Amino acid sequence: MFTRTSTSVVEFRHAFVVPGSDKEFPPGRYEVLVEEELLEGLSFAAYRETGAYLMIYGKGHNSGPTEMRPTSSAYLSLALKRDALLDAPVERAGSAPPSEMAGPSNEG
Repeated sequence: MFTRTSTSVVEFRHAFVVPGSDKEFPPGRYEVLVEEELLEGLSFAAYRETGAYLMIYGKGHNSGPTEMRPTSSAYLSLALKRDALLDAPVERAGSAPPSEMAGPSNEG
């Protein structure tokens, strides 16, 4: 069976966790390794994910080994959306837009 591997980089602006770990990882850029296999018997090329790993590199001279944390592309996508929402401005329920809060207009 034919397989392929791709890598990409994701960036978290806030601390996050990955499934299966109680450890919280700091914000930063992380490499993601995705393995896929070719689905045979189709009239076109299609792949399915067989594994995804978040690469955790140690820092400093005596940092220890690199970790490959199993995850999935779907989980990473949700985690990145959640991370982005933490930066979104919070709207208060029932508050008027700034233009409506300025009062009546004196234009005539």
